[in-house]
Amino acid sequence: MSEQYKSREERRKQQQQSPKPKKKKSGKTLFKKIFLTLIALGIVGMIAGAATFAFMVKDAPELDPALLKDPIPSVLLDINGEKITEVGAGNLDYVEYEDIPDLVENAFLATEDVRFYEHNGMDLIRLGGAVIANVTKGFGSEGASTITQQVVKNSFLNNEKTISRKAQEAWLSFQLERKYTKQEIFEMYVNKIYMSENSHGVLTASRLYFGKDLDELELHEAALLAGMPQSPNNYNPFTHPENAEKRRNIVLSLMNQHGFISEEQKTEAQSIPITEGLVPEGEREIEDDTPYDSFVDVVIDEVTEKYPDLDIFSDGLTIHTTADKDIQKYVSNILNSEDVIQYPDEEFQAGITLLDSSNGEVRAIGGGRNQEVKRGFNFATDQKRQAGSTFKPIAGYAPAIEFNQWGTYHTLVDEPYKYSEGTEVNNWDNSFKGTMTMRQALAESRNIPAVKAIQEVGTEQSMEFANRLGFNFKDEYYESSVLGTKAVSPMEMAGAYSAFANEGFYTDPHTVKAIEMRDGTKIDTTPESEAVMNDYTAFMITDMLKTAISSGTGTTANIQGLPVAGKTGTTNYTAEEKQKYDIPNGATPDAWFAGYTTNYTAAIWTGYESRKTYLPSNGYDQKIAQMLFKNIMQYASEGKETADFKMPNSVEKVAIEKGSNPAKLASEYTPSDQIITEYAVKGNAPKTVSEKFDKLEAPNGFNAKYNKEANTIELVWKHKDKDNTQFVVTGAINDGGAQELTTTSETSLTIENPEPDSTYTFTVKAVQDGKESDAAQTSVNIPANEEEPEEVEPPEEETPGDGQQPPGDEEGGNDNENGNGDGNNSENGDGNGNNNGEGNDNNNGNENGNGNGNGNGNEDNSEEENQSPEEEPSPPDENPEE
Repeated sequence: MSEQYKSREERRKQQQQSPKPKKKKSGKTLFKKIFLTLIALGIVGMIAGAATFAFMVKDAPELDPALLKDPIPSVLLDINGEKITEVGAGNLDYVEYEDIPDLVENAFLATEDVRFYEHNGMDLIRLGGAVIANVTKGFGSEGASTITQQVVKNSFLNNEKTISRKAQEAWLSFQLERKYTKQEIFEMYVNKIYMSENSHGVLTASRLYFGKDLDELELHEAALLAGMPQSPNNYNPFTHPENAEKRRNIVLSLMNQHGFISEEQKTEAQSIPITEGLVPEGEREIEDDTPYDSFVDVVIDEVTEKYPDLDIFSDGLTIHTTADKDIQKYVSNILNSEDVIQYPDEEFQAGITLLDSSNGEVRAIGGGRNQEVKRGFNFATDQKRQAGSTFKPIAGYAPAIEFNQWGTYHTLVDEPYKYSEGTEVNNWDNSFKGTMTMRQALAESRNIPAVKAIQEVGTEQSMEFANRLGFNFKDEYYESSVLGTKAVSPMEMAGAYSAFANEGFYTDPHTVKAIEMRDGTKIDTTPESEAVMNDYTAFMITDMLKTAISSGTGTTANIQGLPVAGKTGTTNYTAEEKQKYDIPNGATPDAWFAGYTTNYTAAIWTGYESRKTYLPSNGYDQKIAQMLFKNIMQYASEGKETADFKMPNSVEKVAIEKGSNPAKLASEYTPSDQIITEYAVKGNAPKTVSEKFDKLEAPNGFNAKYNKEANTIELVWKHKDKDNTQFVVTGAINDGGAQELTTTSETSLTIENPEPDSTYTFTVKAVQDGKESDAAQTSVNIPANEEEPEEVEPPEEETPGDGQQPPGDEEGGNDNENGNGDGNNSENGDGNGNNNGEGNDNNNGNENGNGNGNGNGNEDNSEEENQSPEEEPSPPDENPEE
């Protein structure tokens, strides 16, 4: 027994010392663990999903039954009280479910929701397919909306393709299915769908396109209507028959696929031309509100934002708008046709706002080109882009006038320059033009003078001034803002510029003047005008912007005979954008023009929706904004008196000498072509008169003497600053015309060989640094020649001896004939030379004899004639020293 125990003990110890073999886990255990894990993850996922779903639907709107009913449309009237359009139900003929034929219902079910009567608001099978498509092709690539979901979307939600919106749509669809029958929901759907041509509902569309009630429709006609809700304007058989036919044939195929029609019925219906059965063009009753779409968009937004308790779509309001139907139609036409302007391509866009300058009322809006979606993107109000140089008056020059009382003559230097933080500023043409007035700098859109202006004013005051004009800048406002780096809309720019047009009064741009309720209650919605700047600021900016149009960068916008002011603006690409998008030099993403008359103000942006597409520097594309402005303003002003801008009493005219720095008043001596007429804030005009063109002191002591011996006229004069002065001398003989003789720095001049028996008149004036003096004048008489003496025959056979002169050359002789004696004709010798030779009759020359002899010349050299003649007395000085 003990041995058995011992052996058991030994075996136990041996087992403890040796490792135990591992047991294999059974497959059931592993599966169980995986299953439990998945269940746990599923529970966590469900909890997380439920929490996420709850979070997304917490802001979902209430399921308001009133919004599911047919709303009462609101009527919009123009400034003359004429109807523009209706907002809400639009053109709608309501149909009850009982009156909807099976043919029509089946066409819609096959196209939109074939399992409509089988699901509870969400079609999970269809949803699964859409989820896969969205994962592989991107979110929003394929929809899975049921008819119930579409009713919810059309009644309560927007068209955003977001997960949150889809979650809210599902939640409200579930509630709708619990509250209403399928038949009621289907009835809501077919009466709410938009069917193009400003019409809603399938019955309305049936009568509009085919002139039939629903029970009269044929298969191909019902299929066409069922295919339209997906894209009403694109599948409109009146305007896009090819698209409509393709869509109709797809619907017929779906009806066959889901068993509603046979293959033969499908083939037969598809063979029918799309135009068969349509109302002839001349018999169509179409309410075309296309010209007003952009304007109506703004009206809806304005009413909704300012009066959230009112529902413009269902309250039956009468909205008195500010629209001018005639101008609005013109704006719509100029944007959506090429009757006036040739656009570079279909993608080219523009945003336009036209205001009444006096009160901020919006007369017309151009929301964009080729827009097919109602309530789509509005380039006049929704778009915000950098304004370029159109912002220079707002951020730079107007504040400088308002706060620093600059005049339009204020001198600025266009030169290499930097912002305060050290970055270089460049002009658009990479050149510098030196000293110029504020007027010239603004008209020619020079960047550096504009930066100097905002530096003088300071960014805080500049931003304050801009915000007075309707902007709402709060931060990130820099010196570069003066060059238009802030993003703004055409509506905002039009409002800002209208304050310049309206003598400094700003009114919020608005499209609604009054709202009238169904019970007759009327709300005046007109905003108050506010003085935002001094009238001198408004006037001087306006006058400079008139120059910008007449001779500056905005000449394309100039309108002959119309007093108009305005400013161009373009923006730049960054170096990174140029490289990334391969942008050529001179190309720009945006081109603006903002301008006004005393009646209207307009701001226009042009460009492309994406900055990747540029406006080339081809001399045309970047000027389309100016062309639009010119044509619209010209049309709006036709037949209407347009007054010029009136100078207020706070402003005075000043005559400034061109090029003076700082600006100086022109003097009485400033040449007329060196004087510019500018404007100053009264009491702040320059006090210093320029001396640049002051009169020089005229030469004095001007005298002319005739030197008979030298046969010259000697002119002499005096001047106090002769070392730095030039003198212009003119002369005239007798009554002949004066001719310039010379310009000299000397104070004397010799005139040789004057004509005898003549009167010479001379003038001399001083010239120095562009200035010249009055002329000093003097005259001198030149005596006539003396009579020719009788000719004396020389003695015969007389040989020359001492003191005698050989015979002279009889041909071509002259009075300067020298004898060989010691005497001469000037009575200086001891004897008289014998002048044998016939010279000229002018014996006033020097006749010198070089010997002692009795020379017999041609003159009777009597003793009196050998004496020096008395000098003629000089005429009196006609210009005595002042």
